[in-house]
Amino acid sequence: MSKESMEFKTEVRELMDLMIHSLYSHKEIFLRELISNASDAIDKLRYESLTNKDLLEGQDHFRIKLTPDKEAGTLTISDNGMGMGRDEAVSELGTIAHSGTKEFLNALRSKEVKDNPELIGQFGVGFYSAFMVADRVTVSSRRAGTSGGVKWESSADGKFSIEETEKDSHGTEVILHLKEDAKEYLDEWRIKEIVRQYSDYIEHPVVMDVEREEDSSIKKGEKVKVSREETLNSQKAIWLKRPAEVSEDEYREFYRHISRDFGEPAETIHYRAEGSTEFSALLFIPSHAPMDIFYKDFKMGPMLYVKRVLIMHNCEELLPPYLRFMRGVVDSSDMPLNVSREILQSNRMVEVIRKNIIKKTLESLVKMKTNNYDKYVQFFKALGRVLKEGIHYDYERREEIASLTLMESTATEAGKFTTLDEYMEHMKPGQDEVYYLTGPSRIEAEKSPYLESLRDKGYEVLLMTDEVDDIIFGSLMQYKGKKLRNVLKGEVDLSAGEDRKQEDEKKYSGLLGLIKEELKDKVSDVRLSGRLKDSPCCLVAAEGGMDHNLEALLKSMGQEVPASQKALEINPEHPLFESMQIIFDKEPGSVILKEYTGLLYDQAMLMMGARPEDPSEFSKRLTKLMQENIKNA
Repeated sequence: MSKESMEFKTEVRELMDLMIHSLYSHKEIFLRELISNASDAIDKLRYESLTNKDLLEGQDHFRIKLTPDKEAGTLTISDNGMGMGRDEAVSELGTIAHSGTKEFLNALRSKEVKDNPELIGQFGVGFYSAFMVADRVTVSSRRAGTSGGVKWESSADGKFSIEETEKDSHGTEVILHLKEDAKEYLDEWRIKEIVRQYSDYIEHPVVMDVEREEDSSIKKGEKVKVSREETLNSQKAIWLKRPAEVSEDEYREFYRHISRDFGEPAETIHYRAEGSTEFSALLFIPSHAPMDIFYKDFKMGPMLYVKRVLIMHNCEELLPPYLRFMRGVVDSSDMPLNVSREILQSNRMVEVIRKNIIKKTLESLVKMKTNNYDKYVQFFKALGRVLKEGIHYDYERREEIASLTLMESTATEAGKFTTLDEYMEHMKPGQDEVYYLTGPSRIEAEKSPYLESLRDKGYEVLLMTDEVDDIIFGSLMQYKGKKLRNVLKGEVDLSAGEDRKQEDEKKYSGLLGLIKEELKDKVSDVRLSGRLKDSPCCLVAAEGGMDHNLEALLKSMGQEVPASQKALEINPEHPLFESMQIIFDKEPGSVILKEYTGLLYDQAMLMMGARPEDPSEFSKRLTKLMQENIKNA
């Protein structure tokens, strides 16, 4: 097939243009990314060869080779990994091969990128970093198990060429034609420095031919230059070492290598489990959330090795979704080498390892919360929303996870937190329920009429401001024997006493009946409220129902929400109902009472955070009431 010219997709053209002309001061990360890509290609071949030895084509070792050529001004990164065919080259190198490309573009536009070398790695667009140092890139590749090769080439001018080529061995060769201001990357010392800094933990040897002066074997006392292949990286599988043998710097560099995050991990978990199932684990709790953690295609799970052979990059079966932020490595000596995804899903050892990792992670979080509270607050602000999912999904550990939850309350300063255990220590004598309120923000929650009687009686109320809190804490139901009560739902009785309640019910029974009849198609019930003090009324969901904030969220996402009516609660101590009762006693069928009832319902909708069902009718009623008051003034 002759050479074919093709155009990059719009996003890739924009990506390369921004990257080439951006302010990156860490241009050397291009080598980290290309070495990582080469390592991934080797891992892919190793995995595929477990079930098809012919793919190895007789080779017995893997390596990544760097070849600087000062005369030609090129740096070549080659590997003997899986390689690519023509369609893969077009797909991987010429289109959006990774879902993070658009997010990366947004990050480039929205924040200062200088001195942020982690950005490229975070979003999986590493190949294009080559164009920061090269004005032309040539890729020659042959997929293992095939006979033909492919040559891809581009000068980052909006298009690339693709053609068939001959290649003796499988794998990929990336040739960078370096710009004049990037010739430093041809120097031996500079290449070594970059590999040690960024790629020292790559499992496969990164090699380079190095010239050394050695004594001549022919003429005594004479020095000759000899080129020898030298391995530049340590290839240390530090997860197999004892923790005492690993320094903090080594942990930090390994975390950066596997996570592509140049920040600090919040916590490191390194241990070896022995017994019926033996494995080593080196896991990290990050201090901030990965940018795509809430996306559907987020890759979760640690790397899984079996006897140092990488089986999969993201073993989802080893972690529950509420711990999907964890990064690290698990290496098992018991699992069969031909393990596949299907086998993993039903493998008993995987379940044992999973339970062990969950236990260790939760213990580590408890330790962080106890011994380094400020660090834990930072972690929870970033990832608490993910961790809380476990309260809903992990029935066995729901109270343990709930104990790790931080939340604000009516008794804390803005921005400060409490816990369920601390709340229970401060409960009033005779208080048998933990009160909480869900809302979009602390400011709105504190203004809620649903807090009036609770605040008046000095009860602390937890303020839950994540959209998912209604589902999560609704499923918890109780904590250490105390019932959790969402004050937006069900009946909250903080009235003066049973005698007073019966007296009010008798007094307002007729008026309540009229209001209920008038709103029979809109509310499930009309009753006296035990939670209001200053406001005239409020709408309340059933105890097992869904609060308005969650309903609004689901509707905004286009999801169908089951129709449900709420109860209208009226405050028997509010002067408005005294006035309405006087009118009712004189004229039970008064038109004005019916109009007031409509206004009350719309007002309750507004106080709940919703708009009136008919804003136009609400406006007319309000205008009419204002006009009547002006006349009578």
